[in-house]
Amino acid sequence: MFNAEKVKNECIEWIRDFFDKNGPGCNAVVGISGGKDSSIVAALCVEALGKDRVIGVLMPQGQQHDIDMAYLLVNHLGIKHYVINIEDTINAIKDSIPDEVALSEQTKQNLPPRIRMATLYAVSQSNNGRVANTCNLSEDWVGYSTRYGDSVGDFSPLSHITVTEAKEIGYLLGLPRELVDKTPIDGLCGKTDEENLGFTYAELDIYIRTGKIDDLSKKEIIDKKHKANLFKLELMPCFKPEI
Repeated sequence: MFNAEKVKNECIEWIRDFFDKNGPGCNAVVGISGGKDSSIVAALCVEALGKDRVIGVLMPQGQQHDIDMAYLLVNHLGIKHYVINIEDTINAIKDSIPDEVALSEQTKQNLPPRIRMATLYAVSQSNNGRVANTCNLSEDWVGYSTRYGDSVGDFSPLSHITVTEAKEIGYLLGLPRELVDKTPIDGLCGKTDEENLGFTYAELDIYIRTGKIDDLSKKEIIDKKHKANLFKLELMPCFKPEI
């Protein structure tokens, strides 16, 4: 059985240890979307390092309908934060690409998270920071992240923790329930995660931890996504000559 209190405390110690070894005195820089994952990661960093060493970065693309949730988080935690609107940057990149390069819809959807990660590193390198990855095990399992976008970072508190487990930790951290229970949306095409995936996180999490799933058609979808997206979790293949 998952012991949320134990895992929470161990994760906090792990974050402290990471910073002791990889940047004593550095700040944790967290992209704040207003969703549960960035909320939980930011709260864990505050517990580990203190609120004065956590910087939140809000990165709307034009008007973000749920940005009030992001403000709720940074105000709840009392952390320093920046608001950087990436809309003009996205438009400038699209406009600079020749017309003969027909941008696919997937390209257009993945451009914002990649620009957000570049923005996070710009803030981080200018503020003695280390960038927090906010992905969880459930998303990583089925490749629900953008390569070189939200899939990367300098340290990752939740990569081995499922959505269900992360929510239990969020409750223990005292986060507002509307943040922890917020319906996850991909931030790319306006649909919820579960609408895009074709199964619920509850179903996925049970399958990850126990191998059990009642709907075999959903099992097939999960297995196919997991196999197809393993490359996102691996180091870039490199040719090594025999010298």
